[in-house]
Amino acid sequence: MASHDDNNGSSSVEEAAPLISRQEQQHLEDRPSLDGYGAIVSHEHDAESADCPTPSSPPSPDIQDGVLRIEAVSRTWSKTALIIAYMSIFLMAFTTSLEGQVTYSLAAFAVSSFNNHSLLSTVFVVQGVVNAVIKPPMAKIADVFGRLEAFTLSIFLMVLGYIQMAGSQNVETYASAQIFYSAGSTGLQILQQVFIADTSSFLNRALFSSLPDSPFLITVWIGPLIAAFILANSTWRWGYAVWAVILPVAFLPLAMSLFLNGRKAERLGLLKKRQHPNGSVAPWQASQKLFYELDVVGTLLFSAGLALILIPLTLVSRSPDGWHDRGILAMIATGVVLLVLFPFWESNPRLAPHPLLPLELLKSRSFCAGCGLGFFYFMVFYIAVQPYFYSYLLVALNLPVSRAGPITQTFSFASTIAALLASLAIRRSAAPRPRPFIIAGALIYSVAIAVLLQTRKRTASVASLFAAQTGLGAGAGLMHVATQLAVQASCGEKHSHVGIATAAFLTLVEVGAAVGSAVSGAVWGRLIPGKLLAYLPEDAKEHAADIYASVVVACSYAWGSPEREAIARAYQETITVLLHIALLSCVPLVVLAFFVKDYRLDDTTSSSSNTNSSNNVDNNTEAVAVVLEEEGMLVALSTARTWWAPWTWKALGLSGVGAAAAATTTHRQDRPPPPPVITTTRSRARSSGSLEGSSSSSSSYVYSDDDLY
Repeated sequence: MASHDDNNGSSSVEEAAPLISRQEQQHLEDRPSLDGYGAIVSHEHDAESADCPTPSSPPSPDIQDGVLRIEAVSRTWSKTALIIAYMSIFLMAFTTSLEGQVTYSLAAFAVSSFNNHSLLSTVFVVQGVVNAVIKPPMAKIADVFGRLEAFTLSIFLMVLGYIQMAGSQNVETYASAQIFYSAGSTGLQILQQVFIADTSSFLNRALFSSLPDSPFLITVWIGPLIAAFILANSTWRWGYAVWAVILPVAFLPLAMSLFLNGRKAERLGLLKKRQHPNGSVAPWQASQKLFYELDVVGTLLFSAGLALILIPLTLVSRSPDGWHDRGILAMIATGVVLLVLFPFWESNPRLAPHPLLPLELLKSRSFCAGCGLGFFYFMVFYIAVQPYFYSYLLVALNLPVSRAGPITQTFSFASTIAALLASLAIRRSAAPRPRPFIIAGALIYSVAIAVLLQTRKRTASVASLFAAQTGLGAGAGLMHVATQLAVQASCGEKHSHVGIATAAFLTLVEVGAAVGSAVSGAVWGRLIPGKLLAYLPEDAKEHAADIYASVVVACSYAWGSPEREAIARAYQETITVLLHIALLSCVPLVVLAFFVKDYRLDDTTSSSSNTNSSNNVDNNTEAVAVVLEEEGMLVALSTARTWWAPWTWKALGLSGVGAAAAATTTHRQDRPPPPPVITTTRSRARSSGSLEGSSSSSSSYVYSDDDLY
């Protein structure tokens, strides 16, 4: 063990320590003192940390390798390294956000080019099912293999999806490409949130969890313009192909940050390979272990069951026999059986030793209510807005792509603003609690659906449509960020459950999207064909099938003509039915909001196994949070109206804090300055009670911000 003489600063280390260079030593006086977990040492709390395990402690066999690796890496994060990592997260989020805004505006034209516009809901169902089932496995892949490996797999799947969509020659190929694309994009979504949970405290997590959504402040407006430019000058295929090149380039900074910090953890001796008690493990044993850790059977039961129930709902209108089609009935029956088997499989510890969802989480009222909120709020959105409201604006209101796109994407813009405001309010509150934001968000969301129902008339102004979408987005933003925090807080001190709880919440969100898309598809397919035949002039009835199959054909009829009036009426009446269903679905949404426990986040601990590591991250992310708050978030909110300026980055405050940052300084005058020195120690003197005096820390390795490079 190590001993330290406070008078002369000498130390003796019984355990061999890594050699350090003079360049590394000269940074000693620039850093606060860290213990073996990288936590800032406060000698008055040494008694509390005396019982914490040393970095050299053998890892628990119940903790997966990926979790051990990220906990080791978390102990090495410096402020500079975290800033680089979060800037990389923002860059990747900006890229995927812009891609999403562009390709969303192209989807209706892509499906219409195959004369299957009605199958747009099927595409969204496939997306929703994949999005739902991929989150828990991706979280487990991150836990088993590591965060970097999971990020890389997600990028690969997205690129594969881009290539397949760009080259698709029929709707079946286009829909199957959604499997790869949705798996990759959803993997990125959950991994970004897991990374944020790994590197932030509950108090700062509200702010950081909104970071991946912040690019919507800009991309929501320029995405439809880019899509319109692509459609005018090329084909929709190029709108997918370009991202196969752009996304991997945007991922490189984050990949390098995770890789280099992992190497740093190895150099510090914080990351050690786990040894099997009987020596090397046979390949079949490793495969068997991976099979159970990823819960392959449980994942297949859940995904297949969900798909076999929801996809037939969107296909029934295309079957000549309708609901009497034996194939459709067989798929639904099989899906029901698989979903019934799923909980029995997951609850058996022998069959599923690592279930997708730990059963103890289901005992938490807040966890169940939070997941229910995620399900219903996204189901309502995919009934009321996705996937046909955009087509309604094009056909029934005669809006161009450049105007219809921003209306539907206003939801993303407003939800981002609301999420950022909620995050800042939670972080700066004296008693940060998510429940008030959840209740307020649910009420605003429900009122916005009612307002949207009033704007269904063809005489509705563009301003009223923007207002309804803004209210819808504001309610969703408040509700989503606060509910996710409550779900994570429901894990208590079990750090290993935070990732899977986050994945479960986001999974239920996507299940809601899939169910909402299926409902939309079923209603659309049931009503539109009959209404077109009822309202179209006699000489145009023979074209009803073509009009139903393509939004381009529907828009080709002159505005004000009898044919266009009939088409617009059919669209309007169908949208009205969908909005009524959405409004009724808001009732359980509001009820569930009151079942979430009123957690106080500054009293919640995110980890018991990694408390000291969390302290290090908390102190560093506190500094990063201040940087984000001063340099970007507050200024972005106050200058969002200047998004169109060519100097957007400067307008967003990323190059200087300006007056807004100066105004926030007065609120942080009571914050104590950070300690002046950082060191890491590989061993600590420990006793069963408390440490003796201040002789608990020894310096065996010194590192600086530059050590990352």
